[in-house]
Amino acid sequence: MKKVSPVKNTRVIGAALTAAAMLLPSVRPAMADAAPEKGIVAYKYLNYKDSQPDQDRMNITASSVRVMTPIAGKWAIDMTGVYDSVSGASPERHSFFAPDAISKASSGVRRSIDLGVTRYFSKGSLTAGTSYSSESDYLSRSISLQGSILTPSKNTTVTLGGSVTTDYIHPTNPFPSDRKKTYAGLIGITQVMSKNDIIQMNLSRSVGTGLYTDPYKPIDKRPRHRNYTTIMTRWNHYFDSTEGVLKLSYRYYEDTFGIESHTLGTEYIQPLPAGFTLMPSVRYYSQTAAKFYVPVNPVMPQDPPDINWDDFYTLDQRLSAFGAVTLGLKVSKRFADDWLVDVRYDHCMQRGDWAITGKSDPGLEPFNMDFFQAGISWEF
Repeated sequence: MKKVSPVKNTRVIGAALTAAAMLLPSVRPAMADAAPEKGIVAYKYLNYKDSQPDQDRMNITASSVRVMTPIAGKWAIDMTGVYDSVSGASPERHSFFAPDAISKASSGVRRSIDLGVTRYFSKGSLTAGTSYSSESDYLSRSISLQGSILTPSKNTTVTLGGSVTTDYIHPTNPFPSDRKKTYAGLIGITQVMSKNDIIQMNLSRSVGTGLYTDPYKPIDKRPRHRNYTTIMTRWNHYFDSTEGVLKLSYRYYEDTFGIESHTLGTEYIQPLPAGFTLMPSVRYYSQTAAKFYVPVNPVMPQDPPDINWDDFYTLDQRLSAFGAVTLGLKVSKRFADDWLVDVRYDHCMQRGDWAITGKSDPGLEPFNMDFFQAGISWEF
């Protein structure tokens, strides 16, 4: 089997993490089905680093700009652009770096844009969206449609949505070009329980086909189909005494790779004098291993274990069983009612033996991630 460079494996971090971490402030309230009264212009900067013992790995910097404006009291246009750059090295297999991987520091640039147009009605809204993302060896396009409707009591919102995403993969090594297509759907219910409590439950389903094998890992062969189901529940409670908000969430995920995961999250938002807001957060994540994950060889950790080459296999530690704890703190400051500045730091610790289900791989090294974000926004 031809050996390929392990340092180009950045897309999962570069795309998924920045998409999740670069969320910009919104002027829409949680139960909104009325057009926003103000527009917003926002900028956010993200820096991400991960590491293992005695080894720094990936380093990502990203900038995001969002512009949202209401139109004629019934419409809103929302556009976000992201530019990120990636450098560093990722393991060739498990936690092992090839001897020349560190000297081949990779760099890459990704550009993406998301556009959404929303029409508001007296008891609901409809949003059509599209997104485009490109880098040197990857191109992704998607379209989406999401609608929500309020019940006559105006205490319940029902949401339905769907999307189609097409990815084109053109590896820079001899691995052949390929594509991937994903259809996703969502149904959700948001319920006002009292003047202080809101709960939400979302069920989503995704069906995908195409290239899931990592073309930059020399020992990796995955199925060409991956379907997943996600159940997300949230509860927000407002405290009259402190004017703070407690946010609790639980997410269950399962896919046809054999991975099941549980995510528990809590965040507390506390307004302070002089326009400050303090937001500490804690998140716990646990997943089982993919059914074709091959653990580290305990006798020869740097050598690949025995593999049935006719079956599916991966030595990618992201598909192993592990648990992770993330501690975060966000501080924001509002100026003159229209300006908001925020800073956030998150530290994530990932360990194999922290998984609550599934058999962990004791041969994996500990893994740590650090996120730093800073943003500024203006409402007009």
